[in-house]
Amino acid sequence: MKQHDVIISGSNMELTDSIKNMVYEKVEKLYEHEDRIIRMRVELEYDPHQSTHQKEFIAKGQLVVRGNDHFASAATDDLYKSIDELVSKLDRMLRRRSRLKKVKRKDVHLVDIPSYIPKAVSF
Repeated sequence: MKQHDVIISGSNMELTDSIKNMVYEKVEKLYEHEDRIIRMRVELEYDPHQSTHQKEFIAKGQLVVRGNDHFASAATDDLYKSIDELVSKLDRMLRRRSRLKKVKRKDVHLVDIPSYIPKAVSF
């Protein structure tokens, strides 16, 4: 299996091997849809200063592809759920991008030619 360029960083939390492996497994799905991904950056963050006990884990992702980069984030009370939501958002962005490419490729631009074309006059 090909090792892809995935950068994982953690803020206010320690990244264990199980968390890193889970992120790599989820991100592989994105590489199956789009083979021209240059880099994937995932930042996992724990917010201990949240007033309520919900939305403490934040997963932010940056997908570097040719053209515009894709950014997404997800915040829930469970780290693994945040990672799942992040990957599904990025997956939807990639599918939308490929769908728009197909639509643009099939869009035929009509050339507006006037009905009366004058003939060239030679002297």
